[in-house]
Amino acid sequence: MTQPSRRARFLRLAALAGFVVLTLSATAWAAAALSVHFSGALLIAFEAALIAAALATLALRFRSRRAGWAGLALIAVTIGGWYMTIQPSNDRDWAADVARGVTAEISGDQVTLHNIRAFDWQDRDRAEEHWGRRHYDLTKLDSIDMFTSVWDNPDIAHLLVSFGFGDGQHVVFSVEIRREADEEFEILGGFFRKFELVLIAAEENDIVRLRTNHRKEDVRLYPVRLDQARMREMFLTYASFGNALAERPEFYNTITDNCTTTVYQLAKLVAPEMPIDIRLVKSGLLPEYLDEIGGLRDEIAMSERRSRGAITAWAQEVPAGANFSDWIRSGQ
Repeated sequence: MTQPSRRARFLRLAALAGFVVLTLSATAWAAAALSVHFSGALLIAFEAALIAAALATLALRFRSRRAGWAGLALIAVTIGGWYMTIQPSNDRDWAADVARGVTAEISGDQVTLHNIRAFDWQDRDRAEEHWGRRHYDLTKLDSIDMFTSVWDNPDIAHLLVSFGFGDGQHVVFSVEIRREADEEFEILGGFFRKFELVLIAAEENDIVRLRTNHRKEDVRLYPVRLDQARMREMFLTYASFGNALAERPEFYNTITDNCTTTVYQLAKLVAPEMPIDIRLVKSGLLPEYLDEIGGLRDEIAMSERRSRGAITAWAQEVPAGANFSDWIRSGQ
């Protein structure tokens, strides 16, 4: 009888410990979510109520297992119900650079993109704003390049995908955070429905030059190896994604819905049977991964690829009147 009683006691303590951990974890998650969406006295009041409810739930659990679980369920339903009321929207006072997401009219190989961004940036925050419409013939699509833009941790990069056409046009797609005019990006907010997602289509002289010349980020260019059919498929994937966001907005999420969407789409088209790899998340290391699976053009060492691809200093030397896209590729 001694052994079973000890085992039963251990299981009861383990269950109690699990309940405590679950309650504290849920409380911490809820407190973080509240801190993203409220401030001041209202935040203090809500978080005080949350802590009081969590303590009461723990006290109930020590008295009655059923009462404890009922208390935790009540907290979950209340917080979950509030959280589900936070819905994405396309109708807010957006920051100028993300005010318009791209949409497309598609008719076979003929595609017209609306809301192409072509800003003339004076510095990292100010620009002369231009939005336009461009027509593309996908039978003339002849190149695809990936840009990585690193601002801090070299393992994490923002990814941009540029499509080149035989007539000299380039259009860049970039999955970005859609901030409101008075918002600044914060990592915590990216986990808790603070920002929407937007697909920006832009000229290289805007979206790449902003990063090389004004933000002074470490920008590198990697020509991607895809046949014409797959380039077309990828272009249409982006165009359709822009239309989908226009119809049904989505939230940005630091883990699940961010520019790594680009990573996934790109890698899947390069190698549909690709193995899962951490470099699909650590986007700054994606070039090495693509190189290993044969997704980059030219048979050269990765060290040389990175050296050739470093365009930040080169872009800052573009002569007046020169074509930006041609110039940054002239050293490739």
